[in-house]
Amino acid sequence: MARGKAPTFELQRAAILAEAARLFAERSFPSASMSELAKACGVSKPLLYHYYRDKEHILFDIADSYMDQLLEIIAGVRAEGLAPEAHLSALVLRFLEEYEHSQNRHMVLVQDVKFLQAEQAEQVTAKQRRVVAAFAEAIEGVEPGLKRRHLDKPVAMILFGMINWTFTWLRADGRFTHADMAPVVTSIVLNGVKGLLDKDKPKPKDKSPAH
Repeated sequence: MARGKAPTFELQRAAILAEAARLFAERSFPSASMSELAKACGVSKPLLYHYYRDKEHILFDIADSYMDQLLEIIAGVRAEGLAPEAHLSALVLRFLEEYEHSQNRHMVLVQDVKFLQAEQAEQVTAKQRRVVAAFAEAIEGVEPGLKRRHLDKPVAMILFGMINWTFTWLRADGRFTHADMAPVVTSIVLNGVKGLLDKDKPKPKDKSPAH
């Protein structure tokens, strides 16, 4: 009979992922070695291989589990049944709150997924597309008609352009928190989105007296 996994197995894997995310974020995936990771985790290299078969497996687990977490956030917000603007605001806030506590994993997702094998990269990318689609749907809810003009996903990508790189400038000891930035981002998106279709609306006729 095969020996079962120890109760601490998943806890140890989670600890390895957290340390690997930190190391990959600081050094980049190609520059970090399994030996360095084993040392950072306080385990032997053979024991590290007991939990993960190789460095690529660790990278995939970081990125894939992080995408699962983001999809859970989307599902949670959707379950609240909020009005369109409140729904979009909640998505932005929850994502920024997650980014605040997952900066290392977020950096790995943004910078290192390109080093995965094609099949693994496609699994992560498919989940990323689901996230973008959920934001595009939320944006279309605020301004119906964007999807018809194929602008729902581009606007969603503009939004991600504002929040995905906050790890490069938004610091824990700075003036503003991630939660502080959420309404700023939402306001920029909402006010901009509401003006995108203005040129399609009929203009009022000039009722000034003729000269």
